[in-house]
Amino acid sequence: MPAPIEVVSEPAVTLQLLGWVLAGSLLGCCSGLVPGVHANNFAFLLAGAAPSVPAPPLFVGCAMLAAGVVHTFCNAVPAMALGVPDAEMAMTALPGHRMVLEGRGYEAVRLSALGSILAVIAAVPLAVPVTWAVTAVYPTLRAHLSLVLATVTVALIASEPTWRSRFGAVLSFALATGLGALTLDLATDAPLEAGGTLAPLFAGLFGAPVLIDAIRGSGIPRQEDDGVRASRPFIGVTAAAGALAGAVVGYLPGITAAIAAVGVLALVPNGASDRGYIVATSGVDTSNTIFALFALVAIGQPRTGVVVAFERTAAPLELPLLLVGVVLAGLIGFAVVIVVGDVYLEVVGRLAYWKVSVAVLAVLLALSYLFTGPVGIAIFAAATAIGLVPVRVRCRRVHLMGVLIGPLMLGL
Repeated sequence: MPAPIEVVSEPAVTLQLLGWVLAGSLLGCCSGLVPGVHANNFAFLLAGAAPSVPAPPLFVGCAMLAAGVVHTFCNAVPAMALGVPDAEMAMTALPGHRMVLEGRGYEAVRLSALGSILAVIAAVPLAVPVTWAVTAVYPTLRAHLSLVLATVTVALIASEPTWRSRFGAVLSFALATGLGALTLDLATDAPLEAGGTLAPLFAGLFGAPVLIDAIRGSGIPRQEDDGVRASRPFIGVTAAAGALAGAVVGYLPGITAAIAAVGVLALVPNGASDRGYIVATSGVDTSNTIFALFALVAIGQPRTGVVVAFERTAAPLELPLLLVGVVLAGLIGFAVVIVVGDVYLEVVGRLAYWKVSVAVLAVLLALSYLFTGPVGIAIFAAATAIGLVPVRVRCRRVHLMGVLIGPLMLGL
């Protein structure tokens, strides 16, 4: 009897499945709420531990996917609570930080949770037709991947509002490309084997610079009410567009949630707002987990660390059952963010902010060592130096994704 029917007809098996989904969701909460733990590194740690887990591979795989989904919900919370700069730097701050500076942090947390859960709801029914359409054109896209990535890069640079910021975008992209070409394939000797050099690269490019700029900041100001000031149609359309963009991220290497969100915001009316960016980015990030699973089934290519880890468990691709687990994990992630997000902001807001920033920088440094060994410290330092460039030249940090796009585009 097929696994999905067995799960429905056997209460004991159903309860066991729910238990593994809950366990995976708990792990996703822990990883998502700890700053600096990238989903890929966490997934590879799970993959390393999976063979010793006394359970059927299908349930272990469900737990992994649940952890990956909940991680995409929860990681928005520390991203908003940590690294809030001084109010004078609001123009160059991230959208979530700008809302926190305006006293709208609670709303930002809710917008992120709504973007993620609506994307899950939209992605599940869209996954089959979108996968069919993408599969039809995938061989052509794959054959011309360098051209596709070059087009995306040019569009990102052209989307900057001034010539100065465009020059800054080119500079940031070039520096990140050079860094990626030198470090992505480096061999590491680390205490924990968890995904290679991505941990120090991403921590340095996107985490440390934000924290360094926040050391002189005054911290989290008093937050106002938690009401959402965006209309339901706007949130729904933006989240659905983010879900569709997640398909692009799920199928094309080098394209990330932040890049896809830029395209979404260009198409959605009034999308180029802080609220639109938060909803779109959260939607892309979460729906990517679903589309990456379908990409594994359709083209045999795992596009995310979570799906790579899932593949290593040798779990059967029972899509109906796996999707049930993903939706349940999405509901859990939504509830956790709503409950924990406000408390997270309040707790961090009571602390001496420069101490928080320095402590998190130390955590990022420690994680870089744990995941990549001594070479990770050097990579982290170089990535941090490059990560400081975009704000200084007044362009978006998204151009730092050249660390992945550039080497792929150049065939390195």
